[in-house]
Amino acid sequence: MRSRISVSSFPKQSTTLRPSILCIEDSPTYLVLRKKVLEREGYEVIGVTTADEALKSLREFPVCAIIADHMLEGTTGAELAREMKKIKPNVPIILFSGKVPQNLNAVDVYVNKGEPTAKFLGIVRAVVRRYRT
Repeated sequence: MRSRISVSSFPKQSTTLRPSILCIEDSPTYLVLRKKVLEREGYEVIGVTTADEALKSLREFPVCAIIADHMLEGTTGAELAREMKKIKPNVPIILFSGKVPQNLNAVDVYVNKGEPTAKFLGIVRAVVRRYRT
């Protein structure tokens, strides 16, 4: 059985002024790595491993961006993006995948997993800055 990172381990309200990002990745190892990289850049990261946890977190926490893996257990990041836009239509969604999905309608930005970390972080900064202004 896969280990899960629980939504309940995160505080109900942000205690900092750091921008919050919801990060969805079904591999706990990759989620921890991505979370560390983003936190090192000054972001507060809410990390989840399932679509259900992502939707619950989006309802509970104020976030200024969402980063979703595309190939998730039981769904895709593109399908999840459509559901998330129904909850918070103005929050930008970055789809992070090894290949371009067919339908990117609800996705604001696509980033290939092969991009260098510096380029990925530049894209995240630009998306967060745009949302916060």
